[in-house]
Amino acid sequence: MIKKNEKNKQRIAKFLASSGVASRRESEKIILDKRVEVNGHIIASPAFDIKDGDQVKVDGKLIKRSDKLHVWLFNKPQGYLVTTKDPVGRKTIYDLFPKKLKKTITVGRLDYNSEGLIILTNNGDFSRFLELPSNQFLRTYKVRVHGNIDKEKLSNLSNGITLKGIKYKSIEISLEKTNKSNTWLLMKLKEGKNREIRKICESFDLKVNRLIRISYGPFNLGKINKTEIIEVSYGFLRRKFEKTFFSH
Repeated sequence: MIKKNEKNKQRIAKFLASSGVASRRESEKIILDKRVEVNGHIIASPAFDIKDGDQVKVDGKLIKRSDKLHVWLFNKPQGYLVTTKDPVGRKTIYDLFPKKLKKTITVGRLDYNSEGLIILTNNGDFSRFLELPSNQFLRTYKVRVHGNIDKEKLSNLSNGITLKGIKYKSIEISLEKTNKSNTWLLMKLKEGKNREIRKICESFDLKVNRLIRISYGPFNLGKINKTEIIEVSYGFLRRKFEKTFFSH
């Protein structure tokens, strides 16, 4: 039996997430799968508390605490999955990363044919913080569609929409430009359900043929080139999240 120390305690799942092992949810699964040891003992509960000085291993590998938050911005090209490995061998964004970023955690996802801004971090808690719908971080997308635009129906999306029993919250849409073949839309939303934009456009008989995420919260794609990765300054992170993430 491993005794718990009342001083400087931290949940094992939170420790793994903040150390960049995986997101909070994935860390909990790793623990439940009995892949985690604390001081040589297998831990099976995500609620187990560890203290300073405890030795934590995952799959036999010692985990070192990473106290400083790091964040990178990546411009994802089409034709890559946002996952570490694909069972059928398709290309993933991690194939494009240098060795030091192979274990970073992504904030949300973009599907195989979508492109644009992907946020990477070494901190699973920060990833979860940005993803939680309750934190209301605005995501902005440029979307090229083919089909007849009904401006009135699209404007009603500000009230949200329910498709096949799934409720989608308010979406702000504006027309950017149009020609005989396609229309560019600017879509803003505060949640990221699976293939949300594509499903909503399909419900209006609009075929999405290009989808680019250009911003997520305070992070912008800007002039980052395809496959380029830039690190966000720690000063920027402190300024933007001083009263939210850093206050926890």
